[in-house]
Amino acid sequence: MRILPLYASLLAFLFVALSIRTLRLRRSLKIAIGDSGSPAMLRAMRVHSNFAEYVPLSLVLIFMVESQAAHPYLIHALGLSLLVGRASHAYGVSQSEENYAFRVLGMAMTLTTLITCAVYLLASYVAKTGA
Repeated sequence: MRILPLYASLLAFLFVALSIRTLRLRRSLKIAIGDSGSPAMLRAMRVHSNFAEYVPLSLVLIFMVESQAAHPYLIHALGLSLLVGRASHAYGVSQSEENYAFRVLGMAMTLTTLITCAVYLLASYVAKTGA
């Protein structure tokens, strides 16, 4: 049984929630495009954009790790790290009085997920090819 679809679906729900929040803020501030100099709109846009920048590559890499028959606990750890990391980052950056601890934790967890996947895949490749 594949594990990644669980985390992909939870991340999709988080992305939709961030999208709806951004759309509602646009409507309440009457901003059709851009941020119009609104710090709140800029924060909402950056949270949404940052999620869209990191999650797709992360999911592809986790998929590749899972396809290499990695231990299920590793896949859960990677998926959970990405999910908690993105939620933490979104929460931290969304605050007008930003708590950098959430932002730093979120980026650290996201980057740890990416690096772990990359190292696992490279080591797997080397082990299989003898390169």
